[in-house]
Amino acid sequence: MNAGARAMPLDSTNLARMREMLHILRRDAPDASTDFYQALFERAPELRTLFRDSDLAGQGRKFMAMLGLLVDACEDYGRLGNEIRELGRGHAAYGVEARFFPPMEEALIDTMRSNLGERFTPELEADWRKLYAIVANEMMSPDS
Repeated sequence: MNAGARAMPLDSTNLARMREMLHILRRDAPDASTDFYQALFERAPELRTLFRDSDLAGQGRKFMAMLGLLVDACEDYGRLGNEIRELGRGHAAYGVEARFFPPMEEALIDTMRSNLGERFTPELEADWRKLYAIVANEMMSPDS
């Protein structure tokens, strides 16, 4: 999949909703980033060895910042593709494989659901799953 050659499945309404939830998550759930890694390692304990940095809070802040960058990049689908390919190359160097993406998606969704409660609507979940699918597919692309 080439992100630069396809129409973006998320419109300005979707992106505004996603930005708002990221803002709320950062403001109201400061532990959400470490919650994500806990949820991930519960699903796939073997992934813990990929994280040389024992500071999961710091790693989590990087992860949350990357989510924000990806949402912002959605307004320029070509830029999104570039961001994702760069991310994919970096993750491949760390040993990330395609089989790691499904547990990461579920950990992300569960983290948002548990930290946002009722605010994490089915529509918002669908938005995040769309973005995640784009990111995962592009990161796993042999051109990454």
